[in-house]
Amino acid sequence: MFQPCSGFGVKMKEGIKIDWLTALSKRKSSLVQFSDCTRNRRVSTLGTNAGATPLPFQNWHRFKEAYTPELIGRAVQESTIPVRHLVDAFGGSGTSALSAQFLGIASTSIEVNPFLADVIRAKITYYESDALIHDLGKVVRHVKRTSASVRRFSACPATFIEPGINGRYLFHAAIAECLASIQTAIETLKVEAHRRFFRVLLGGILVAVSNVRISGKGRRYRQGWQNRKIDPVEVLDLFVQSALQAIVEVHAHMNRPRTEATVLTSDARIAINEVEPADLIVFSPPYPNSFDYTDVYNLELWMLGYLGSPQNNHALRFSTLSSHVQIKRNFAPMPDGSKSLSQSVKRLHERRDALWSPWIPEMIGGYFADMSRVLTGCAHRLNDGGQIWMVVGNSQYAGVVVAVDQILIELAPRWNLRFIVKKPFRSMRVSAQQGGKEQLAETLVILAKD
Repeated sequence: MFQPCSGFGVKMKEGIKIDWLTALSKRKSSLVQFSDCTRNRRVSTLGTNAGATPLPFQNWHRFKEAYTPELIGRAVQESTIPVRHLVDAFGGSGTSALSAQFLGIASTSIEVNPFLADVIRAKITYYESDALIHDLGKVVRHVKRTSASVRRFSACPATFIEPGINGRYLFHAAIAECLASIQTAIETLKVEAHRRFFRVLLGGILVAVSNVRISGKGRRYRQGWQNRKIDPVEVLDLFVQSALQAIVEVHAHMNRPRTEATVLTSDARIAINEVEPADLIVFSPPYPNSFDYTDVYNLELWMLGYLGSPQNNHALRFSTLSSHVQIKRNFAPMPDGSKSLSQSVKRLHERRDALWSPWIPEMIGGYFADMSRVLTGCAHRLNDGGQIWMVVGNSQYAGVVVAVDQILIELAPRWNLRFIVKKPFRSMRVSAQQGGKEQLAETLVILAKD
């Protein structure tokens, strides 16, 4: 039975302290159902958790754009065939994989970002909470006994650690040393799943102890960051608080109807052809908004050792969809079969001089070529009668709207898929980079295989 680790010597928020002591003293015996996970909450839209009551596991790492577990529940409920295997081609935060476990369904998630793939694995793994508490104590004691050097982060870009470049850096040296000590301590743990669990939770606090903040989908330096002082002890406190809360959630939801799930760290354009036949496919792909989604996670990727060289970073970015122009690449030609796509690309070519990047027309064509590869694979692996639920977002450049939802509907026959329904979720504000203040649709598109 678990023993309280009163020797942590860290400051804990009282609410968290009470929660984990109380929760871990009771062993769950009955199955935890999907409704227990979602808490029967009300959501304004199935397309995002923003504004909804937070759920367990969501605080392990901040995901602004993840769709809700309720979307998975609805897709399973409305499926025309029994759902035994669910596939998510863009695993992201792990909503599909975790929801499938609570629904008692086998799942496969594909995620090209190795950090995010580990986030999914950390959430879906079965743990003994007593063992996690024991290993958390080992980590804390190791940090208190030993120190580590910022040389651990020598492979990171020079802007990461003080002194940085031209006086700009993401982490003060003292904070980086503490982060290095925690990581070194985590690596001493014998159980690989525990090392991954604590590494993911450490990744979840990196932004909070850095000199940057999340702004939109990117990072921006905090105002007055040069004078922002954080005691390294506070870094350990924050890590322990996060870990204790996560262990409480693990313990409370340990008896799920299903504990297995498959996670593939791979390019969705390739890996979709390797999954087992599926009854339901649900995903939200990167939107063609000229944003490199790997940029959002560069702190975690570099600081946690997932990237060790510029070549690693380059390879990862090339393994993502052609949704951005931040790297020079040869975009695949756009697929035939969509009048809306042809018209949009033609107008973008005509307005090339007004675009902030001259490669945007090629990027849009390449994006739908990549999506065509993914959906060709989806159609091939989908069982007859199965459905594909996609949450997609439109884009706009120089006044030219790229109606992603309509384009995918028009391309559906190309993949031998039948259009079922299109349901608007919400509107997204056009970024200044995309040139306007109009609202763009985020939409659920459902296709079926007969």
